[in-house]
Amino acid sequence: MSDEIAPEDQDVASVCEGGNLDCGSGLLLLIRRSMQEVPAGLTLEIRSTERSVREDLPAWCRMTENPYLGWSEGGETLRFFVRRGGEDEQASEEEQVQRARDHRWTCRVAWSGGLQTTVYARNHSWQVGQPASFDVSDEAPSAVEHLLGALGSCLAMGYQVHASRRGVRIDQLEISLTGEINNILVFLGLESDGHPGFRRITGTCYVQSEAGEAALEEIWRHTVAASPLVNTLVRSVEVEVGHRGIA
Repeated sequence: MSDEIAPEDQDVASVCEGGNLDCGSGLLLLIRRSMQEVPAGLTLEIRSTERSVREDLPAWCRMTENPYLGWSEGGETLRFFVRRGGEDEQASEEEQVQRARDHRWTCRVAWSGGLQTTVYARNHSWQVGQPASFDVSDEAPSAVEHLLGALGSCLAMGYQVHASRRGVRIDQLEISLTGEINNILVFLGLESDGHPGFRRITGTCYVQSEAGEAALEEIWRHTVAASPLVNTLVRSVEVEVGHRGIA
């Protein structure tokens, strides 16, 4: 971990509000974008509540040849100072942003017998049960429950990220979601009218914070508009999944 304390009275050209993001969850993209507003030789101040940045940011600075000037305490938020490197680094930064745009998320799903599958994604794996279940309990959540859970998690974490970048402290946050399927009997092969997908998802976000209602509503609107899963569900998504037999 870097213990390099920044000199007092830093003269900064711009500030990057990272909220509670760390280097692995998008902070570096914000820094790269903010660096575009800083002339070569001047300093960018980066703010984040995540202490892991103390270890990860100096490594990024070494790789990108943007001199790391150290960090200082700023209440609950840590302040990091980076000097903009030469203009030759601009092309590299643009390439990094383009790689983020072009990134593909992947997973592998294996049938594990009975009515369960195992999903593998990066260093994670989890069990998924039937596409939809009406039983009181099952050994694994259904696929539609995973979808609702993923949507709720996307909104909850997105809300916290956007709130933290605005300096708004969230004490408690909970999202309740309910999904109504158009006609699940189509999936079971019992009927042909309609479709077996969600026709409507409703819910409520419950937030406890000292911030005013208007500020919280604005954060929520931004969260919904920027949510990858909300945008996936409300837009037409091209799905092309082939089939290949294995001898």
